[in-house]
Amino acid sequence: MGLITGLLTLPLAPVRGVVWAAEQVKQQAEQQYYDPALIQRQIADVDDAYAAGELSDSERDRLHDELLSRLFEANRRRRGKEM
Repeated sequence: MGLITGLLTLPLAPVRGVVWAAEQVKQQAEQQYYDPALIQRQIADVDDAYAAGELSDSERDRLHDELLSRLFEANRRRRGKEM
């Protein structure tokens, strides 16, 4: 970025800072949401709740489907980063 461009876009610096911060928050949230270890713990929690009679068959199946979808997406993302 040149001196002139820097001076002309200086008023936008706070906006760029907010956008950067929002991107960092989004990135951290996605890392947690797609953390395979966390998803596996949540699957175990669902199984424990089902065993304790706190969930019906349909609730357990729905939660398993959602968690497995997240786990597959997490694996797809990890494979994409390795390439």
